[in-house]
Amino acid sequence: MITPAFLTLPERSTKPRTVGLTHVLDKGLTVESARSALVAAAPHIDVWKFGWGTAYLDVGLPEKLELLRAHGVLSCLGGTLLEISWAQGKAQDCLDWAAAVGFDSVEVSRGVAPMSLDDKHHLLRLASQNFVVLSEVGSKDPDQALTAEQWTREVAQDLAAGARWVITEGRESGTVGIYREDGSIREEVVTAAVRGGGVDKIMFEAPRKDQQAWLIRAFGADVNLANIPAEEVVALETLRLGLRADTFDPSRLWQPA
Repeated sequence: MITPAFLTLPERSTKPRTVGLTHVLDKGLTVESARSALVAAAPHIDVWKFGWGTAYLDVGLPEKLELLRAHGVLSCLGGTLLEISWAQGKAQDCLDWAAAVGFDSVEVSRGVAPMSLDDKHHLLRLASQNFVVLSEVGSKDPDQALTAEQWTREVAQDLAAGARWVITEGRESGTVGIYREDGSIREEVVTAAVRGGGVDKIMFEAPRKDQQAWLIRAFGADVNLANIPAEEVVALETLRLGLRADTFDPSRLWQPA
């Protein structure tokens, strides 16, 4: 294949990268579906999260983890499984299992279990001994929204406790956390999260195209975006590069001599 290079596009980091990350949410894909997604888009995928407790049930887990390693994609255990394990006094068992099967990273969250910040930070420190750790901030319950000050403080504290990146809650629906119920952006919350750690340390859950476009316009092509459906990774990359109407840059219009 002849790779085109005739357009002037925004600068984009390449793998292995620490900014401009695309984090995929696996909600129970088959091995064949995962393989197809990686063949189509592996250069654009950085983190692959096995959502919720799917890893606990996924009969294709060993093969999928091997595929991710082969394609240079970080495998991540979803935070809900670790939360439930913690709630049952089994957090160390969960981490030991994750290490044994070959996960590269784990997510530490407190969106399900009644976990204090101190408990969360203890779990972050424990997990960071053997894994790349992603923390998550924000409630899955729209009636339990954090204040802007709480967002800033928790992001900063999570990073100090060992998180490599902090994910802002949005769920797969894009209707909580940094979003209102209609999916629109809570700009003051986004600003507060960035204040806590800097934009390069934040992964914004952004399952919807309008949310992705807003964040790209606000922070540029190399903003970290999470909870992306595997089949939409290439579409997201076109958004990052201004190859869709939503992020087209009129300043790049050709001017005749």
